Amino acid sequence: MFGSYSGGILRRLIFCCMTLVCFALLLMLYLKATGSWLSVCSSVTQVTLIWKWSFGGPHHLDSCKTLYGIEGCHLTDDWSFCDRADEVKIWQKISNGLSNLPKSPRPPFQQWVWMNVKSPSNSKMISDIDHLINLIENSRQDTTLFVPYGSIVPSEGEDFVLPNKSMSVCWISNVWNDSFASIKYYNELKNHIEIYTAGRAFHKPVSPNDLLTLISSCKFYLSFEKSIHQDYVTEELYNPLIAGTIPVVLGPSRQNYENFVPGDAVIHVNDFFSPKDLADFLLMLGEYDDMYRRYFVWRKHYKVNLTIFGTVAFLWQVNLCICCCEFLVIAFCSLVELTLFGTG
Repeated sequence: MFGSYSGGILRRLIFCCMTLVCFALLLMLYLKATGSWLSVCSSVTQVTLIWKWSFGGPHHLDSCKTLYGIEGCHLTDDWSFCDRADEVKIWQKISNGLSNLPKSPRPPFQQWVWMNVKSPSNSKMISDIDHLINLIENSRQDTTLFVPYGSIVPSEGEDFVLPNKSMSVCWISNVWNDSFASIKYYNELKNHIEIYTAGRAFHKPVSPNDLLTLISSCKFYLSFEKSIHQDYVTEELYNPLIAGTIPVVLGPSRQNYENFVPGDAVIHVNDFFSPKDLADFLLMLGEYDDMYRRYFVWRKHYKVNLTIFGTVAFLWQVNLCICCCEFLVIAFCSLVELTLFGTG
């Protein structure tokens, strides 16, 4: 009786310890999206099948090994691996129905990961898909596999130099929809302050190679999300942070933004009673260099890394490697729980 009781206590103590280890590993994944630390995953093997490419693919499939020295994450787009891959990555953008999904018999160990880069407003619902998907991967913090569009990481001694500024407020947009909150706010704001605009929405396309250079020449950048949802914080925020420009954000709440970036690095439209009040503040701030530079104090110790869904293939590769490690950690934790407590 006592032996059975003490055995149960021991199992729970071990489970608690392993849970803390798993939590620590996942915390590392969140805090450091890139770097050699990913080599902790090198001792295991994970085969990820990319089921049809999206976002400019195909990309280099040896990226996890060449970029991070990870031997354990094997990426492939060879459909012959369909019956032996540990994980099948399915992009929401190209999966317009069940007919686009793998057809061969699915092995019991295989996990299907549904990757959705779009906001809920722009995500097409696919019927009869829920029972097929094991894991969800997107930029929401409460999802199974959390991969944000970017992250704040230690700068490791890199010096930040504020770029020269030739313009006050800028906005680059490729989409125009009168129903968007961003369009409505812009239409009010432009009445009170001069805004340089570019992008396909304004018939002035900007190439990816020129994007950050243009943003860096502006004191402020309108980091307006096209859809407003919890945790939906995209490259609209991270691009100006990388470029050395203050983002003026419109999206989820300020509190939500501060889960991703320092609060004193951004200006939120909700901090002001009206677009005119925001315009007056931007005009004032642009005139006082010392006050303006306070928004970059955080750059003494930190920098920005893009980790997902960028226009450069490197960003796509980083995402795959991060999620491979996250997948392995989750699988390891599940195995520990199953071993200690069984299926009942």
